[in-house]
Amino acid sequence: MARCGYCDFNTYTPKELHSDSVESMSQRYINAAIKEIESASKEVGPAVVPSIFFGGGTPSLMTGTQISSVIGAIRDRFEMENNCEITIEANPDSLTSEFLALTRNAGVNRISIGMQSSMPHVLAALDRTHHPENVAQAVKMVREHGFEHCSVDLIYGVPGESIEDWSETVQAALALEIDHLSAYALIVEKGTRLAARIRSGELVIPPDDETAVKYEIVDEMCEAKGLQWYELSNWSKNGAQCRHNISYWDGSFWWGIGPGAHSYFNGVRWWNVKHPDSYQKLINEGNSPILEREELSEINRQDESIMLKIRMREGIQIDSLNNSQQDQVKRFLTSGHIDNQAWANGKLVLTRSGRLIADRIVREILV
Repeated sequence: MARCGYCDFNTYTPKELHSDSVESMSQRYINAAIKEIESASKEVGPAVVPSIFFGGGTPSLMTGTQISSVIGAIRDRFEMENNCEITIEANPDSLTSEFLALTRNAGVNRISIGMQSSMPHVLAALDRTHHPENVAQAVKMVREHGFEHCSVDLIYGVPGESIEDWSETVQAALALEIDHLSAYALIVEKGTRLAARIRSGELVIPPDDETAVKYEIVDEMCEAKGLQWYELSNWSKNGAQCRHNISYWDGSFWWGIGPGAHSYFNGVRWWNVKHPDSYQKLINEGNSPILEREELSEINRQDESIMLKIRMREGIQIDSLNNSQQDQVKRFLTSGHIDNQAWANGKLVLTRSGRLIADRIVREILV
């Protein structure tokens, strides 16, 4: 078991946590997480849960029984929305028929598979160890076990990845029986093995222009296959959008469970201690695992709403911007980065070229 070279998630191997196996390591974590769920129910009070998302690493390394126990703990303490969306992120090499059967029976209805690329040399640059051919087998098993939705995650802009490599990867992904695709530009995080390899000159990041072309390629190819963009980095067939992620971009409340998890509730954002040992110790002693918290001002909330909602196909209401902000973005109308028809209907919606410079447009609005 090894960490991917580009990954900056709060992940640990059994050896790092002085454990004999993934199962024993994760069981201690699950026990503590269930206690945090109980604390959350007391603080939140009666609430309806619309979605649950197991992510932030490789949750498919946990057993199906362990994941089922977490879902059961949430179900026992909260009301769950009818057809509550429950997602698991999965490594294609770690999915088994037994795991899928157990989690499907527990209510999981969505699987997101970390494909990243179909090119072995690109996977090698990312230190991904899964076999590309296992992605198709994983998707097949997901469908055979009756999951409602199946998605794959891709990464573009990887050192050594040509435009042709990327086109083949997207084509391979869309040839699978999926109804959702996520594609993210590679972010080189400090302290990762990938960052060290780039710093040493072993790997070279492709130019921004090439990365922009790759975004246009995935957008065009998804559209041709009936997957429409609904968020800057996400495409889906009708009705297959990830509701959990949409709730985040819409500014809804969310509670993150586990070490390093972030949460947002009633205008307050907080995050837990990062190390699993510290997290478990605090929980088991009856203390809060929260490391820090911050209360967002009304201006903070408005700014974050703009930053998040502008990524969505629905865009943002123009009247939510003040006169100065509206004047700042009007020049992007004439440059073709903002949809003119949507603007006429009172919405600021980015065009494909606008999505490529979304961060710049946000900076202009919030200057």
